[in-house]
Formats: sequence, structure tokens, C-alpha cells
Amino acid sequence: MILISPKNPTPQLLAFITALNQSVAVLIALSILKIVLPASIEWWTIGLVFVLQLVFSTLFFGEALKRFIYNKVKLIYKSIHSLKAPKSSPPIQVNINTHIMDKVEKEVTEWAKDWSKEIKYMKKTEQFRKEFIDNVSHELKTPIFNIQGYLYTLIEGAMEDPEIAEKYLQRAIDNVDRIAEIVQELNQISKFETGGIQLDIKPFNVHDLVEDVISDMEISAQRKKINLELKDNAHKPYWVNADREMIRQVIVNLVSNSIKYGRENGKTLIGFYDLDKNILVEVSDTGKGISQEHLPRLFERFYRVDKGRSRDEGGTGLGLSIVKHIIEAHNQTINVRSRVDVGSTFGFTLEKAKKQEKTI
Repeated sequence: MILISPKNPTPQLLAFITALNQSVAVLIALSILKIVLPASIEWWTIGLVFVLQLVFSTLFFGEALKRFIYNKVKLIYKSIHSLKAPKSSPPIQVNINTHIMDKVEKEVTEWAKDWSKEIKYMKKTEQFRKEFIDNVSHELKTPIFNIQGYLYTLIEGAMEDPEIAEKYLQRAIDNVDRIAEIVQELNQISKFETGGIQLDIKPFNVHDLVEDVISDMEISAQRKKINLELKDNAHKPYWVNADREMIRQVIVNLVSNSIKYGRENGKTLIGFYDLDKNILVEVSDTGKGISQEHLPRLFERFYRVDKGRSRDEGGTGLGLSIVKHIIEAHNQTINVRSRVDVGSTFGFTLEKAKKQEKTI
């Protein structure tokens, strides 16, 4: 028999309603008994029985409901807590006398936020994975198809002409070298991401390193009629703590890009800036520049601003990604600023060396 049944009762109200319904049933039964046997039961007795019944039923149902809800909520609370806590954490102990509902609400809210972030991250990672696979396939497809074409042509009779045979074999070798370069650079990126590369941190003069790179790349720059120069403030020692060979790879990549994408009769300027605890190294060119929408993705693997022209110029599309990994492995930062038809400037920081002396 149910006299009251609200849609969304609280546990306390639900216990009281259950007890009230039962007490009303007892009251009706005693009233009927009073009518049938009027001399046997007094009305005040019926009222007292009703009140006592209501009190004891409320307490009984309240405690039973409390334990029922506690056991169910405790299971949810422990499940969510175990998902959030580290595996080494001891099992959580929950007391029935504690206000568990507040903790459960907090845990569920935090858990929902964490899962929302996790889902967004997983979707972003999935999209990145698809783009990466597409890019790798595209980068490897061209040299593989080229090699197939050259070899089939040689097998079908071009071997008889020594001049054509030598030319096609050289082209096939060039494409094999390109594949090997892509695989090697992907392997290097993978080692950086998994912590498999150990840096050899030593103090060295980055000014001398830049002059060595300029000397090595001078012929390439002359072919494009580009001058490689140090800025006015750069003609003095700048000592840093870093892996010299890794930083050489960074500078070679940035200078090489400035030559590839620079204008004829242009300049590549390299400068140094003392930032108290760090040294800022900047490589600037007078090329065609990069649109602002491309800058946030410039250091992604295989990302190319101008896909057709970039492949014609050579390179794997992994250079800037490797550069970023190298600088971040040194716990430093790299950035780029650019203006279309003006040029681009890449800058990265290195820790200033306290001990300024040449190493052997």
C-alpha cells in the first residue's frame, strides 16, 4: 500500500515515506479492529502504536536504506578511484560513517573531466597517426616507383646501351639513398621520442661551430648566389653547454633550408644574443617567407608548406622535426617568425656555459 510516492525522493525522505506507508497500514488495521471490537482497544492506544510504529519503522528503513546505498556507492567510488590511482597505491578504505556522497560526486566529476581530455587526446593522436601513415607512404612511394621504372627499363634492353645503363643505375642509387635517408631520420626521431639518444653535453664555442658550417656550405650557397654571413654582433666567442654534433646538425639543417628556399642574390645571416642564462642563436634568410597559417605546423614530420616545390628541392620533410627534437632534448626552445616576401628567422636557445674554455 503506497500513499505517497514522489518522483525524486532523497534517501531520508524515501525511508520516512516507506515507514509512513507501513504505519498507516497498521493504523487502518487497528481502526478496523476498534470498530469490530470497540471495548477491547482505546483510541489513545491506537495513536501511540501508530507513533511508535512510525518512529521505529523510519529508523529501521533508514538504516537499511543507508547500508544499501552505501554498499552500491562504495563499489562505484572504489572502481573510479582504482582507475585514477597508480597501480602501486594501496586499496582505499571507506567508512560507512563518512559522507561518501560528496567524495563520490567529486571523484565522478574529476573522472569525467579526465576521460573527456583523454578522449580528445586519443582522437587527435588517431588523426595524427593517419596523417603520418599517409605521409610516409607518399614519401616512400615516389622513390620506390622510380627504382622500379629504372630497373624494368634496364631489364627490357637498356642494359645494352652502357651510357643509358649507367645513368639509370645512378638514378636508382639516388632513390635508394633517399629511402635510406628517410628511414634513418625516422629512426632518429623514434629514438628521441623514446629517450633512446644520450646527449654528450660539453662546453664549446658555438661561434666556431657556425663558422665551420658556413665554410662547409659555402659552395652550395654560391650556386644559389646567396651570401652566408655572421651578423655584426656575432664575431666573438659564445660558449654553451650542449651536444656539439647534435647542434651542428641543427645549424646545418637551418642554413641548408635558408639556401634551398632563399632568393638568388640573397643573404643568410646568423646571429647570437646573450640572454643571461642562455644564448639565442638565430638564422635569418631573405627568402619568400612563410604564411602565418603554416607556422604552427612547421615542425611536424613531413609537413611541407609547398609540397611540389619542396620535393623538387630535395630533403625528406623530417629535418625541422629532428631539429625540434634535438633542441627539446636539451631542455631548450626553438621558434620561427616569418613574413611573406621578406624572409624567415629561426631562433633556438642553448644553455650558456659557465666554464668558457675550449674542449679537446
